[in-house]
Amino acid sequence: MSPKTTHYTPQLAVRYLHALRTDENERSRLFKPQGFRSWPFNTLSTDHPNDVIVSHATIFRLRLTANKKSRSSLAIPFCKLILSTQKPSVFIQTHKVIAMDDSVNQLLAEHQVVNYQLKSEAFDVIKQRRSANYKPNIWKYDFLQSLRSKYDGDEYKRRAEKLREKGKDLFVEAVEELAKLELIDMIRKLGLADLFAEEMQKTLQAVASSKKRKNSEEEEDLYITALRFRILRLHDYEVSQDVFNSFLDDKGKFSKSKSTEIKGLLELFEASYLAFEGESILDDAKTFATETLRNIYSTLDGNLAKEVAHALELSTHWRVQWFDVKWRITMYENNKNTDETLLELAKLNFNTVQATLQKDLSDISRWWKNLALMEHLDFTRDRLAESFLCAVGLAYEPRYSCFRKRLTKITTMILIIDDVYDVYGSLEELEQFTKAVDSWDTSKIQQLPESMKICFQALYDITNEIAYDIQEHNHPDVQALLHLRKAWAGFCKALFVESKWYNEGYFPSLQEYLSNALISSGGTVISVHSMLSVEHNIADDMVNLLGKNHDLVHNVSIIIRLCNDLGTSAAEKERGDAPSSILCYMREVDVSEEEGQEHIKDTITGAWKKINSQCLSSPSPLQQSFVKVTANVARMVHCLYQFGDGFGIQDRETRRHILSLLIEPFKLD
Repeated sequence: MSPKTTHYTPQLAVRYLHALRTDENERSRLFKPQGFRSWPFNTLSTDHPNDVIVSHATIFRLRLTANKKSRSSLAIPFCKLILSTQKPSVFIQTHKVIAMDDSVNQLLAEHQVVNYQLKSEAFDVIKQRRSANYKPNIWKYDFLQSLRSKYDGDEYKRRAEKLREKGKDLFVEAVEELAKLELIDMIRKLGLADLFAEEMQKTLQAVASSKKRKNSEEEEDLYITALRFRILRLHDYEVSQDVFNSFLDDKGKFSKSKSTEIKGLLELFEASYLAFEGESILDDAKTFATETLRNIYSTLDGNLAKEVAHALELSTHWRVQWFDVKWRITMYENNKNTDETLLELAKLNFNTVQATLQKDLSDISRWWKNLALMEHLDFTRDRLAESFLCAVGLAYEPRYSCFRKRLTKITTMILIIDDVYDVYGSLEELEQFTKAVDSWDTSKIQQLPESMKICFQALYDITNEIAYDIQEHNHPDVQALLHLRKAWAGFCKALFVESKWYNEGYFPSLQEYLSNALISSGGTVISVHSMLSVEHNIADDMVNLLGKNHDLVHNVSIIIRLCNDLGTSAAEKERGDAPSSILCYMREVDVSEEEGQEHIKDTITGAWKKINSQCLSSPSPLQQSFVKVTANVARMVHCLYQFGDGFGIQDRETRRHILSLLIEPFKLD
């Protein structure tokens, strides 16, 4: 007589989550349920053909290495299942499995499984929590409080104003169009555009309104043409890709005769990243410039070699401008044609901005310490300094101090809640947590674990505080709390969808994945807070526009998710997290991981083209300050995930950025 059983849905059943270097048939042959006929509960079944049920009120992880023929490695997490039976032998036999007695060794050997390890703990599933193994915070409170800068004093402000007045003469001296363009470009790269906004605008208008050049040599100069195109398009002036027609051969391809013009190729490369959809000439320009620069890079030296390497690593247009300033100042200092006034002003301006940022960081670190969340949430990332760095990437200007502090709070909560859904909560707990956020009701968290109660209460208090502050200082007639609540509810609902995918072992199509990722990326949460903080004279219907995924927010959110997937896919695959965009595409189209990554990169490029159109050409109902901040979100995620997981791993590029931008000033005479 077979034991009585209870049948469960796939998310409660055992699921093969990963099968490395083996195909579906081989995996099924080695580990399909009916293969374990000597187990006393072979009659159990689930809704998924690859489920194996082997546990009684127990959770354990079984790591199996198959025989040499298949050379596969499998990690199978077993979920708790409750078996109703009239035969106590079922529990005894299950206990033997847990105890790893001789019968288990024989059983596994019969099925050609070797080098297995069985680790078990008999405890309730509710108390079993996954771990992402995040490293502890490296930026200690006392250190952040010790940051002091002398460059916020009146003496340095007066010195900067004198230098600015002297720097205005450079615009008068720049008579030729090339000189005007190079001056504008350098001032932007040195982080001085705000100080010379009026002068730059007048100079740009002069360049844009100038009659067509009659100098045939200038018309054939790739460097001037590409620089003019890039500067004008970057500042919202209408300019066509057709300006590059004169550099095409009879076949419509870029002429190889331009392959030796390094400065021109570099400018062409940078200009190509400002392309709109359908601009095939600029697509060809990117391919031509990229391939040529890579081929000749080894022959270059000095500053030019550094410029080319920097561009090929990541285009200027995709970089956070302020994060690039210190490098640009150092490069400018080594230039033969350096203007000493501009150089000193750039260094002094950097230091004075840094002084403001240090004050902000000190303030927000006191808030974080008093909040004391990390004393209760040991499973999540403690990343205050990194969260503040993100806020700086969106808006470094001193006038955005309040916005940076708000955004730092928001970013820390995004990380914590993401970890609640990714590594901490059970599916039942997450469903309850999601409903609590949706209703904004603290009474609905009473049955949750203490850590999740604390997390919800922190979100509740921080959001209410920010909403009150927005109505008090920014928009008294806007329903700030309603908009912020909607954004957080949507975020949590999208994370819950991904948690269900993980528990069910479900792989969505890439389109289905991205539809949900638009919200789970956190892009809408950030954009709603940003609009309510940096815009002026907005109404509720404009904020609602963001909740419906305005095109700009839509494409920025795609970049957030895809850059994150590219940077964290290796660690997430190791942990067995929910499927990423790369894995979804690989499974859907049956391609290699490398091909999957290339498709994701192409999708990012496509999203950037749409962002370019939305920021640089089409009329938009959104104000320019918000557009700039939102585009910087996309740039910030490139910075965070270009070399891996910038949040999960602190001691690499992210640490370098924090030291350079927030801690180490330029030395001035």
